[in-house]
Amino acid sequence: MHNYTDADASLWDRAQKVMPGGVNSPVRAFKGVGGDPIFFRSADGCRLIDETGAEYIDYVCSWGALILGHSDPDVRLALHKVVDTGFSFGAPTALEVEMAEFLCAYVPSVEMVRLTNSGTEAVLSAIRLSRGYTGRTLVLKFAGCYHGHVDCLLVEGGSGLLTFGIPSSAGVTAMCSSETIVLPYNDVSSLNKVFDDYGSNIACCIVEAIAGNMNLVVPSLEWIKLLRSLCTKHGSVLIFDEVMTGFRVHSKGAQGFWGTEADVVILGKVVGGGSQLAVCCGHSSIMNSFSPVGNVYQAGTLSGHPSSVSSGLATLKKIFSIPSFFDEISNKTKKFVAMMLRAAYDSGYKNFSAQSVGGMFGMYFKDSIPTSLEEVKSCSERDFRYFFHRMLVRGIYFAPSAYEAGFMSIVHDDDALHKTYEAACESFSELVKRNEQM
Repeated sequence: MHNYTDADASLWDRAQKVMPGGVNSPVRAFKGVGGDPIFFRSADGCRLIDETGAEYIDYVCSWGALILGHSDPDVRLALHKVVDTGFSFGAPTALEVEMAEFLCAYVPSVEMVRLTNSGTEAVLSAIRLSRGYTGRTLVLKFAGCYHGHVDCLLVEGGSGLLTFGIPSSAGVTAMCSSETIVLPYNDVSSLNKVFDDYGSNIACCIVEAIAGNMNLVVPSLEWIKLLRSLCTKHGSVLIFDEVMTGFRVHSKGAQGFWGTEADVVILGKVVGGGSQLAVCCGHSSIMNSFSPVGNVYQAGTLSGHPSSVSSGLATLKKIFSIPSFFDEISNKTKKFVAMMLRAAYDSGYKNFSAQSVGGMFGMYFKDSIPTSLEEVKSCSERDFRYFFHRMLVRGIYFAPSAYEAGFMSIVHDDDALHKTYEAACESFSELVKRNEQM
């Protein structure tokens, strides 16, 4: 377990008195791994520094946002320049036009852009847009995919193959969730059946085309192509939630990875360069349903905030100025995965598998790579929790949940990977001994 000083304990005690659970986002509370969360004070490159001065190699990267690493000098400079001109205007700026033009040029299927402040806000807007555009009510989503804390999407499937969602959060009404259908992820037969039964009433289908919120789960190309063809056939809006995958798994995101275009795309994380920015974008025929052109209302005082747009643009411009960028980060991540697999194998721990796509990776305490939420649930959470803490005391910071993908940055160097490998060898060996003694 992480060793806290009196100052650390004091921060955690103070936090719990003034914030629900002591945090502003639930996964930060370490409920998935046990123990108390770490308070960080600074970061640089691929390393984090906590309030005690301890250093960690970071494989969370602000949940995927920091593809250039922490405190990138070009992004820092862009932020300084824009802050010097003012904080927020609540009015149009040249920066947001430039961002929209950049996205229209680089993201497949995108002809128009609406900037928002968070992925949740962008998804909420996309759902309303789809309903307004189609005149329909039903929303189709998939078990294990998370699209922010939008009421109608905070649902889970029941025991049947095809189920209308039941609320998975207090405060979400049954009436709200009754218009959401939840299907198994990566299941062809259930997808065909739901469109046969409800296709004419489905306003949209929203999906993580490569899932990162039930750990990393990669569906089949057949399933992705079927999603596209069924939405086209039945006139439903296909929404790719690319908050995680946008500019991370491929230069053109999941659309480029699969060679399949969506109607509406949600972007976040990398597109903001670590600042609060998300995007709802897509075909102009659909996007023009937003006010003030159409009758679907959506607004935000801080939408297109100058500092967020500047850090996002600086990040994207730097990425695309390096011809080998996506090959390089993909190769780094593949190397990381190979080292983790070797560490487990050499230590005699057999209940482990891993994979990567671009700059995302998944580690599973299971002997085969899962392809659905049910398979992810069969992984050993007990072993993951033990391994997480053994790595943490050795200065390696992974996401504090077995249901989250991991992320690399372009500045994870060979020294960081080697230290991670050595820590993994020791941690897997301790895990094997622990299991033998149980």
